[in-house]
Amino acid sequence: MYMIERQQQILHFVRQHKVVKLVTLTKEFNVSMETIRRDIQQLMQDKKIEKFYGGIKYIEPVEGLIDQRLHEQLTEKIAIAKASASLVQDGECIFIDSGTTTYQMTPFLLDKEKLTVVTNSLPVAFDLIGSNIEVILLGGKVRHSEKSVTSNEFLFHFEHLNINKAFICASGVSLEKGISDFNLEEAITRKKIISISQTVYVATDSSKFNKVVAIQVCPLEEVDVIITDNALSKKTIQHFSDKGIEIKLVNTSEEHQ
Repeated sequence: MYMIERQQQILHFVRQHKVVKLVTLTKEFNVSMETIRRDIQQLMQDKKIEKFYGGIKYIEPVEGLIDQRLHEQLTEKIAIAKASASLVQDGECIFIDSGTTTYQMTPFLLDKEKLTVVTNSLPVAFDLIGSNIEVILLGGKVRHSEKSVTSNEFLFHFEHLNINKAFICASGVSLEKGISDFNLEEAITRKKIISISQTVYVATDSSKFNKVVAIQVCPLEEVDVIITDNALSKKTIQHFSDKGIEIKLVNTSEEHQ
């Protein structure tokens, strides 16, 4: 197992159990205490966990500015975005969400023919200006921290859109609460898009699994496929598969060698 993959799995384990002793981690992952200490040190530097005498505890995240989040799990996000873009066919109308993972889709779409992109993301719209892609930007209020457009239900007629595929981001993915997000206005936009799209993909890295944040966007039954990286634990994959949730894993191992 690669170091980054193990650290992601350690983080998943600590998130589930909230407080964990170091000796428990050595047994769970079958590695030495020295290895665990190195992994813990890295996770502490990334402000994912806090250490106390003999153990560690999970730090509940808050939503940061989009510019800060762009560089988190960047390798995974690019791989997920590339896999997402590969699902797009010429002539389709797609929705690209305002998250940092879906933002990475734009360079992989430039060779598509007669493509229409609907988005509430200003960075996505700006990246596609000058390309041969038709861009429809949702009208509404600009949310500065996310560089997105929200509160658009009174200003934009969603029913006029015929979206073949929607690519949605998530701050939390769980069996119990489905897809969740930090912001109510972003969640409302995603709910609207999900309700009118033929196929809904959730593009999110593995760190968002087994996590619930403030606002539910939709239950998992409303999602067709979740696209994520291969650091997701086999146990989590099995739990989601048992519930009939399709997960498409993207191999990022080569990037970590």
